[in-house]
Amino acid sequence: MNRRAALAGVLALTTGLTLAGCSSDSEPDLKVVGAYLPQPVSDMAAGFLVVQNNGGAGDRLTSVTSPLSDDITIHETKNQKMREVSSFEVPANGELDLERGGNHIMFMKIKQKPKPGEKVSVELHFEKAGPITVDLPVKATTHNPKKQ
Repeated sequence: MNRRAALAGVLALTTGLTLAGCSSDSEPDLKVVGAYLPQPVSDMAAGFLVVQNNGGAGDRLTSVTSPLSDDITIHETKNQKMREVSSFEVPANGELDLERGGNHIMFMKIKQKPKPGEKVSVELHFEKAGPITVDLPVKATTHNPKKQ
């Protein structure tokens, strides 16, 4: 009986360590790069950034909050038409690209118009990962890093 109990204990410990090792690979590992906000010309603004996921599991961007506006949505652009969506996929070992002419963050009824050189703080909320706070540098209205 003692041998069986010892063997069962070793198997349980080995299985637990194996699962623990796998779980770190199956977590999202998110990082934000290339963030910016073109200087708004009205009471609306758009934010752009790339969420990189170096983890073995995907995640979803579900919402964005910021002191700049109480009305922030995420929009996809297809066939030159923009529509609000409830979330964006951040694929495992991939990225979510929010860019001009494509998917983006939309700020409605902004509380003030930030100027180039200032930063707008936003908090990105995900389905699995914890929130990520990002400062969006305010750039010229026509700024487009993809065209440089």
